[in-house]
Amino acid sequence: MEKEQELEWLEAQKIVISEDLVAVAKMQLQFLAVVDKHRCLYDGPTLQKAIYRYNACWLPLLAKHSESQIFKGPLVVPVDCEWIWHCHRLNPVRYKTDCEDLYGRILDNYNVVSSVQGASTSETEEIWNTMYPNEPYLLDLTKDFSKDTSEKISGCEKHTKYDLVSAVKRQSPFCYQVSRPHMNNQHFLEGAVARYKGFLYLIKRNRERSIKCFCVPTYDIDLIWHSHQLHPVSYCKDLCKLVGKVLEHDDMDSDRTKGKKLDVGFSETTKQWEETFGSRYWRAGAMHRGSAPSPLTTTPYSPNMMTKKVVAPYDCQKIIQLPEVKVVEVLLEIVGVKNLPVGHKGSLYVSFSKTQPDTIFNAKRRLTIFSESGEKQVASFQCEPTGELLFQLISHSPSNLPNLPISRPSKKMGSTSLSLREFLSPISRLSVEKWLELVPSSGNVSAKPICLRIAISFTVPALAPRIFHTVCSRPFLRSSCFFPLPGRIQHAKRWTRVIDEAGSEVISLQMRDSKKGTARDTSVSRREVIGVTTSLETITLAEFVGTGWSLMDYNWCLKFEKKSGKDGHLFELVGNRMVKIYPGRKLEFEHKHCERQKSDHGFLTAVEFSAEVPYGRAVALLDLKSGFLKVNEEWLVLPGIILVFILSDILRKEGCDSFTVSEGNLKETENLSGCYEDENPNLSNTMGLEVESKMEGPEGNAVMPEEGRSHSGGCGSGCGGGCGNMSKSGGCGGCGGCGGCGNMVKSGGCGGGGCGGGCGGGCGGGCGSRFKSGGCGGCGGECGMRFGTGDSAGESTYGTNAGNPCTGEHLREAPPTQMNATAVA
Repeated sequence: MEKEQELEWLEAQKIVISEDLVAVAKMQLQFLAVVDKHRCLYDGPTLQKAIYRYNACWLPLLAKHSESQIFKGPLVVPVDCEWIWHCHRLNPVRYKTDCEDLYGRILDNYNVVSSVQGASTSETEEIWNTMYPNEPYLLDLTKDFSKDTSEKISGCEKHTKYDLVSAVKRQSPFCYQVSRPHMNNQHFLEGAVARYKGFLYLIKRNRERSIKCFCVPTYDIDLIWHSHQLHPVSYCKDLCKLVGKVLEHDDMDSDRTKGKKLDVGFSETTKQWEETFGSRYWRAGAMHRGSAPSPLTTTPYSPNMMTKKVVAPYDCQKIIQLPEVKVVEVLLEIVGVKNLPVGHKGSLYVSFSKTQPDTIFNAKRRLTIFSESGEKQVASFQCEPTGELLFQLISHSPSNLPNLPISRPSKKMGSTSLSLREFLSPISRLSVEKWLELVPSSGNVSAKPICLRIAISFTVPALAPRIFHTVCSRPFLRSSCFFPLPGRIQHAKRWTRVIDEAGSEVISLQMRDSKKGTARDTSVSRREVIGVTTSLETITLAEFVGTGWSLMDYNWCLKFEKKSGKDGHLFELVGNRMVKIYPGRKLEFEHKHCERQKSDHGFLTAVEFSAEVPYGRAVALLDLKSGFLKVNEEWLVLPGIILVFILSDILRKEGCDSFTVSEGNLKETENLSGCYEDENPNLSNTMGLEVESKMEGPEGNAVMPEEGRSHSGGCGSGCGGGCGNMSKSGGCGGCGGCGGCGNMVKSGGCGGGGCGGGCGGGCGGGCGSRFKSGGCGGCGGECGMRFGTGDSAGESTYGTNAGNPCTGEHLREAPPTQMNATAVA
């Protein structure tokens, strides 16, 4: 930062906030997660019932408690009333007005605790029952309220005129935007509070200078802003002292289209922030994720869905050894360059890569330099938090020959590096902006070293998803010691090797027929899956038991549905958890855009259902045609490997046009030779192409260009995470991960000719390592990278568009993040 900008930032940090916003934010995240388990509160009769109870019961009780404390203990608000109260307070001006009109004062949350804090509710329930004998304290959220709600709301003696239904609908998507693990991290939230103070400082500065600007926050700032508003008295006092009025929070505007209010506001906010503080406004992990995935069911999970009890956990770590791999999300911008040689001609760009092998990020990317090109580009990618990022300054000069599209060779002018470990092991800072001196290349020595100004931000390191590929090996020799069978000649057999993202083999699998004696019959033939570990230990991992497969000593049972389930699932994997298998890419893995290009053939999604995730959480993605497996949870690693092996065997028999499994064709799979006996070796040819690149997270390795201002929209981080690095067998993988249409390998590529097979070659050259202003042309302009805004803060109105989907525009001319939806005018 320049000295003046540094002083501005220090001045912003002097802003006094009356509440511990880090603690409030953590509680808010916990509460939003609870509400998201009861999605009936988002719409319909249950929402109407909650609004009635809020007006008729909670506000009068709160008013009585705040006027003269009813009892010593804190008042505990029921979850349905708390949700309506939460949304009401997020319009602080209307909340203040409504409270003063109805009760003569602002109803604060002093001596009131959230329903998620685990405090005793007995005293609150007792006074509630006394005041409202016909209305239960705890609302049965499974009940149908369609018959008894409307007449009660209209007959409520005191009620707010604010449209709480619309307020709830606008706030409902916010949970998805902030429900990422790093959002709850202490370091991340402390940085968010500092940035929130910077955000308020810009608003104060604009008012003092009579500058009209619709200030729009990123999602980390928006989370803290919400946390502040949840304490209405403190918020009013703090903001009146700072800017002379209660700052409004306008959540009405949700249009992120280029040139619209949110887009222009975010661009202007970004510009003001960077000019005032000399640091980047966009932040890794704080941008719009795209719209929430389509739900698989409207009926939440019920505990009676669990039908199998597990006797003991199966210690898969003793079977397969997996080193811990962590991942961070990175936003990178090359801000400027100085001390160039006198008389230098030609365009400049910076090439960046990792200096050591990285199982997640393993390619070179390039960025323009904003101060030189006027085109601001920001790279968004994921990598391991290890080693160094290497930067090389490249000069490219066009040919002087007229009418010939010939360019002179690019020239390396110098290089420098930035250590990731320095900031992330342990975490010291999650954002850095500094000048780095370049080590000159030969022949480029100058009086002063060339310097690059690098701006980079990170998320907190988290466990990376596990990536596995199955590869059929050639038959072993008869003398092989891998799997000797006593009492018979060892025939040459085919094995399926399972390799991880680093290319290391973790286990080998084989399907075979075995005969196990019983009391009645000593020659019962059964199918079974055999595993051989890297230590050459042989283990029976699964057995076919007539109606399904028993996995890992009966710790898991793979059940086949005679018909597709009501919610469309094909199989159930039941153990100490309930996992349903759905055809195609679902939830976090679903396609967000490129509808014409996507293909789900051969893909299955494993979805966990539990009391914690009653609407399902995607825990694994299976590509049966290529033998690919992406696992998000450690407990599913070994069951997932066995699962993809068994189901790939079925797929080879049934084909990939559909994956419906009936009772009849299940029995036929017992006769499959699969990839285990060399009597039918050709069957192995469709199994397990060795994928050389890694499927990355939602952001992929996209590069977002900017040409002066940001355009909200694009595809953001929420496009499923499947279109990152493509394998040679899959083209664009259905373009599952916008922002991840980056690293293409083998078939199709994306940088020059389009999006490979999966995108029909239609990504126009903008879908490779960078997204130009045209974005992903052939994908309807929607396969770019989407970032988003939180809420809008305006002098007259502030908008919380947090969570509203982007509309297909790309961040062409702005930094690599996107706005949150809060604006201040």
